[in-house]
Amino acid sequence: MIEAITVTKLNSYIKQIFDAEELLHNIAVVGEIFGISNSRNVYYFTLKDESSSLSCVSFYPNIFLDIKEGDKVIITGSPNYYVKGGKLNFNVNKIEKVGLGQLYEQFLKLKEKLQDEGLFDESHKKELPKEIRRIGVITSKEGAVIQDIKNVAWRRNPMVDIVLYNTKVQGNKAEDEIAHAIDVMGNYDKVDVLIVARGGGSLEDLWAYNTEVVARATYNCPKPIVSAVGHETDFTIIDFVSDLRAPTPSAAAELLTYNLSGKRAEMWGIFESLYDGVKKLINKNINNFNLVNYKIFNNFEKVITKEHTVTNLKKESLINQYENLINQQYYDIGILETTLNKINPKQILSQGYAKIEQNGHSVPKLASLDKQNRLTINFIDGKIEVLPKNSEV
Repeated sequence: MIEAITVTKLNSYIKQIFDAEELLHNIAVVGEIFGISNSRNVYYFTLKDESSSLSCVSFYPNIFLDIKEGDKVIITGSPNYYVKGGKLNFNVNKIEKVGLGQLYEQFLKLKEKLQDEGLFDESHKKELPKEIRRIGVITSKEGAVIQDIKNVAWRRNPMVDIVLYNTKVQGNKAEDEIAHAIDVMGNYDKVDVLIVARGGGSLEDLWAYNTEVVARATYNCPKPIVSAVGHETDFTIIDFVSDLRAPTPSAAAELLTYNLSGKRAEMWGIFESLYDGVKKLINKNINNFNLVNYKIFNNFEKVITKEHTVTNLKKESLINQYENLINQQYYDIGILETTLNKINPKQILSQGYAKIEQNGHSVPKLASLDKQNRLTINFIDGKIEVLPKNSEV
């Protein structure tokens, strides 16, 4: 039976082999740089060629001042086997640029071609809908991208719908899946706008979004497309063709949704402002009304007092006129009464005169006296009948 050894012993033995091999010390390796990252001034990246990749680490941050994704370089250093992690890294102490990387050259070539064809023209870009109810998202169902989009969108507006079309975001045939998803979702009438998204990565990781098939699918899509590929500093071909570029997937969700809680607060602020304005206007009008009412009341009192005085004067005048009229009537009646008394037969009779009648008629003259018939002598208190002289009784 073969005697087993520990993992540490095996890893230590492998490290000793690498350290003892002089040909592996301070060697130069050519390739393209991808996936640059740093932590506490320690740089990590991958060096690739057509068939293989090499994990690299460097403790010299100054050598990366002019280095970017996709650069073709010659690195100088030594392989180092990390015992504790059982991982081989190439420790780099020098980097020299030898020209653009093949992928970056392809990127620039395709960009120039599509730009000359007019795929980047602003005149072709579609405006975003004013009201967005449903957002189509083209990305992988795995990972944080779709969750970030949902979280941001639903936090801002819980009423918006998110429709996911699951695709590969890198690797073999990823570009074909993405282009097909754009074609399908672009003709789905229940979606208002599309987001094509994925997280950050190296130029190679993002390569599916730098392909001609994805660019043309984006250009021909009848729905507005927002590209949200990688980080803010990452630019891909789809960013130039799309109708709007968002620096991150979360930013895309924010761009396509309005802040409902913010709108509510804004509307409430407007309501309170209007309420205060109306309240002030009402109070002002009440004060004005009270002032006008006071003026009207005072004027009314003055008018009433004046009218009352005028009425009293008119009343007194009418009474005086009526009294004068009555007195004039009494005076006229008195004159008539005096006149009537003067011509009243009884009044005349009361003064010693008598009225002589014969045959029912007054006898004003002696010549009209019928001596054959009786005379009636009327006194104030009675009458007598007599025969004219020389007549028989």
